[in-house]
Amino acid sequence: MSALQTVVVVAAAFSALAWIASLVTGEHSWIDRLWSIVPVVYLWIFAGFAGFDDVRLTAMAVLVTLWGARLTFNFARKGGYSGVEDYRWPVLRERMTPWQFQLFNLFFIVGFQSALLLLITLPAQTALEHQGGFGVSDVALIVLFLVLLLGETIADQQQWDFHRWKAAEVAAGREPDPRFLQGGLFRFSRHPNYFCEIAQWWTIFLFGAAAAGSLAQWTIVGTTLLTILFVGSTRFTEQITRSKYPEYADYQARTSAVIPWPPRERAAQAPAASTAEPH
Repeated sequence: MSALQTVVVVAAAFSALAWIASLVTGEHSWIDRLWSIVPVVYLWIFAGFAGFDDVRLTAMAVLVTLWGARLTFNFARKGGYSGVEDYRWPVLRERMTPWQFQLFNLFFIVGFQSALLLLITLPAQTALEHQGGFGVSDVALIVLFLVLLLGETIADQQQWDFHRWKAAEVAAGREPDPRFLQGGLFRFSRHPNYFCEIAQWWTIFLFGAAAAGSLAQWTIVGTTLLTILFVGSTRFTEQITRSKYPEYADYQARTSAVIPWPPRERAAQAPAASTAEPH
C-alpha cells in the first residue's frame, strides 16, 4: 500500500475504535483521547515511507510529536483519560432525542473529527511527493511552530493555575474573584490556546506548500475545516460560559475572541484578573 492508503486504513481503525468504545461505555469523549495521538502516528507513517531520510518530513513528524506530547499531558492532568466526558456533550444530549444524539455521535463526534484529524496531516503527503529542497523557509516554519507551541503551553499553564486557585477558593468557602480568566495571555485573546493550536496546523500546511513550491494546495481543506470547527466550538462554549457568568459579556466586549489583540478601551474600567480560560 502507499503511504496515503496506509494512513487511511489506520484512520478507519481509530475511528471504529472510538465509535465502538462510545457505544460500549455510553460516554462520548473517546475521540478526544485519540486527538493528540493519531496525528503523530500519521506523520511518522509518512516520514517512514520516505525512509526517515527526508529532513522536512522528519522535522514535521518531530514537531507534531511535540504538539501531541503537550496536548496529551494537558489533557491527562485535567482527567481526560479517567472517564471525564467533554462537558459540551451532556448539554447537547439535553437538547436532542437519544437517536438524534447517536447520529450526532456517529457522524460528527467520531466521523467528522476522525476525518479532520486525517485531513490536517495530509500536507505530509505533499511533502512526501516533493522530497528534498529543505531550506530557509523550512527553518523559519520550524521556529514559528515552536513559538506557537510555547504560547499554547503558557496559556495551558495559566489556565491550570487559575482553576487550581479557583478550586482552593471554593473549598475555603470563598467566592472566587474573578470567576474566569481575564489576565495573562487571556487579556489579549479569550482563547489564546485555540489561536496557537490553529496556527500550528496552518504552519504544517505551509510545510507542504513549501515542498510543492506553491500555496495552491488542496490540503488547505483540512486546516480550513479545523479553523471553522474551533470557531464554532468557541461560540458554543461561550454561550455556556455566559449563561453561568453574566459579567462574561463585558469580557467579550473588550477582548478579542481568538486572534491576540490589545484590549479595547473598556479594559481600563475592568478589575484586574488572574490567568485562566473560562470552562
